[in-house]
Amino acid sequence: MRRTPVAPIKTRGARSNHTNLPGSECEPAGHGIGRSRGGLTTKIHSAVDGHGRPLASVVTGGQRNDGAMLEAVLADIHAPRRGRGRPRSRPDAVIADRAYSNGPLRRALRRRRITAVIPEKRDTIAARARRGSAGGRPPAFDAGLYKGRNVIERSFALAKQWRGLATRYDKHAIIYRAAVTLCAILTWLRTLGDTP
Repeated sequence: MRRTPVAPIKTRGARSNHTNLPGSECEPAGHGIGRSRGGLTTKIHSAVDGHGRPLASVVTGGQRNDGAMLEAVLADIHAPRRGRGRPRSRPDAVIADRAYSNGPLRRALRRRRITAVIPEKRDTIAARARRGSAGGRPPAFDAGLYKGRNVIERSFALAKQWRGLATRYDKHAIIYRAAVTLCAILTWLRTLGDTP
């Protein structure tokens, strides 16, 4: 009768996860690739007008917080005016999801005189209710205006029709952002193509 060989004492096991990697093994900043639970990812932070046409885009690693990039995206907005005058750089309102619902972002928008149309997080609402009258008033929220938030989702769905944008074949973030910008230009050309 043949016997099964004894298993080695030291097994190979899995390597350390992304949180324990030293800085030298992470991707360089110029690559714009972040490590998260899903693997290597990239995130496009974008602002669009009411018709889904891109106004500004910033590319970061996938683990980067959405709210942290809001000011960088708003700083990139430069919409030329018809006729004379400086380009417009301040939108009337920011319609965003709950990821942008925190005090510092709301204060930053208020400082720039931009209306924040952002629903509150459920845990924030519950915390205010627990505190009673000391919890303060909830921030203003226009539910009718918030219905227009699907425009940004449709803009991303259109951009993801480009296979290179959806799968991120480019090594450097500047080349990937150039593809995002080219996609934005083509979106604007579709709209402006019929205008005299």
